[in-house]
Amino acid sequence: MKTDFRRTKIIFTVGPATESEEMLEKLIRGGVDIARLNMAHANHDWVRTVMRRIRAVGERVGRDIAILMDIKGPEIRTGDVSTPLVLKAGETFDFTVKPGADRENAEEVRSVDVNYRDLVNDIRVGDTVLVDNGLIRLEVLEKHDAHIRCRVLIPGELKSRRHINLPGVKVNLPSLTDKDRADTLAGLAEGLDFVALSFVRTAGDIAELRTFLAEHKSKARIIAKIEDQSGITHLEDIVRASDGVMIARGDLGIECPFEELPIIQRRAVRACLANSRPVIVATHMLESMISQPMPTRAEITDVANAVYELADCVMLSGETTVGQYPVECVQILDKVARRIEVEDDGEVREVAVFTGDRMKMLHSAAVLANQLPDSKILTFTRHGFMAHGLAALRPVHAPILAFTPHAQLFRQLRLLRAVEPFLMPLANEPDATIENAITVLKQAGRIAPGDKLIVATDILSLDRLVDSVQLRTVR
Repeated sequence: MKTDFRRTKIIFTVGPATESEEMLEKLIRGGVDIARLNMAHANHDWVRTVMRRIRAVGERVGRDIAILMDIKGPEIRTGDVSTPLVLKAGETFDFTVKPGADRENAEEVRSVDVNYRDLVNDIRVGDTVLVDNGLIRLEVLEKHDAHIRCRVLIPGELKSRRHINLPGVKVNLPSLTDKDRADTLAGLAEGLDFVALSFVRTAGDIAELRTFLAEHKSKARIIAKIEDQSGITHLEDIVRASDGVMIARGDLGIECPFEELPIIQRRAVRACLANSRPVIVATHMLESMISQPMPTRAEITDVANAVYELADCVMLSGETTVGQYPVECVQILDKVARRIEVEDDGEVREVAVFTGDRMKMLHSAAVLANQLPDSKILTFTRHGFMAHGLAALRPVHAPILAFTPHAQLFRQLRLLRAVEPFLMPLANEPDATIENAITVLKQAGRIAPGDKLIVATDILSLDRLVDSVQLRTVR
């Protein structure tokens, strides 16, 4: 049971398994909407090469997708170790912030360096330290000027440069590091569409990145990654300050009690819908398919739940960076999303907050579309408001056919649920623009005579433009 248009969008992460022209073409033809570049594992030469390759492949196949750069953000990591350290339960272990400094009983207590000097100031005795995605758990026993002393609670093998999580601890690292700035500039030079900011703690973190983008005259949009308890605490403010939100369930699942994760996901999705912000559900969607040709039943249900919750996008990470079955992963997301969308019970969702006259006007368009199940919504946008507003209203069945004259905005519209973007110059006369769009849609096979179009746009009335909702039957 396959519909002509998938409403839920797919993001894939580029890596060794998918960076070739051949694989990129397979994925783009397979329906991916956005390519993610993870700057935790990338350099600038690779960014330039891959971005140009994605653009070239998209142009060749006639489907230009968006590119999202996921910058690293504030991160605490362990230093290098010559050989892996096997930590045993109950063992005392030190994290040193001043390499080479004297430590009490240093000959008896093993240690590893940490890249964050102020760790001893932020952390408290009794706090938990999680290493390597929570595989190793320690409890802080003592604080010293040059190190913190811990007890190993859950043992494990500690290798070089492992990520450290500090649940409930507010760290004073900058939200936008020097590396982040340099990485972002490398992406902006190649026409980057989105920047995802990691470990967003407050709306001020978004403001700092927005100022940086404005200083460099960029129209890239900001995706706030919700990854820790501070982000959850300030969720509403972060949602309003951002251009979209990514629920990054990897670190989030480490920082928060695991039983809270589904509740946090649902709360974040609803906050985004209420504030007309797109939302991405990310991490471990099809994790088993990194090495297996078929997903688990639990993974299928996880993907389906994201679609049921009306998320704009689902995202693949390791599945497409190092996985053995990247094309198959995209095919499965596509198949599951289409099936769940068809299963929609037709219930009208009052999700967005109707603030302002234009949003109320768009609401009337969505209501009309819901009452005409076979209709399609047609809109035009120069800045994205009309498409964002309509997408946030989550019309039950009608796809949103959004026309824009701007190439970057055209790509950015690929983020929005149920929005199918088209690139076309807009005429000076609104009626001419509508007729031109109808011609394009007929040629693309998206509409046929007898179809009903709900047109949300402005019209010329007494020498001024006014917002309107029109019902047209295609001739």
